[in-house]
Amino acid sequence: MPGASRAADKPLEFLSFTLGDEEYGIDIQKVQELRGYDAVTRIANAPAYIKGVVNLRGIIVPIIDMRIKFDLGEPSYDQFTVVIVLNIGGRVVGMVVDSVSDVITLSAEQIKPAPEMGSTLDTDYLIGLGTLEERMLILVDIDRLMSSEEMGLVEAAAA
Repeated sequence: MPGASRAADKPLEFLSFTLGDEEYGIDIQKVQELRGYDAVTRIANAPAYIKGVVNLRGIIVPIIDMRIKFDLGEPSYDQFTVVIVLNIGGRVVGMVVDSVSDVITLSAEQIKPAPEMGSTLDTDYLIGLGTLEERMLILVDIDRLMSSEEMGLVEAAAA
């Protein structure tokens, strides 16, 4: 993998967020902004995890509920619910999470490969598990997840 040695040298920053009882992390550089959850405009025949779209300063942004996407039970929306607005491959996408915790800096040594989980969780979308003292973060490769075929929201970057 080109550039892997360079990436291993410098710490990586992840925005941590919760879905259910688990804590996840995504690359902070993909995050454009954080917003409270607002009403969305539903789109007919969209998969259940696509809640709809919102107009964000003139840009129509699809909103994905990650709890539905990861099959983590019925989502509830309250004052802690956050939409993480992502910029992936030039496309803006909103991701609904239960709450946002903080920004965590992890060194390469703190990131362990994700264990094989069979079919329960597709580990293709995982960078690995980040460990920070007593915390364990499931690190999601948000580019790969959002450009996956079933999501179809972002064109896969030409290699």
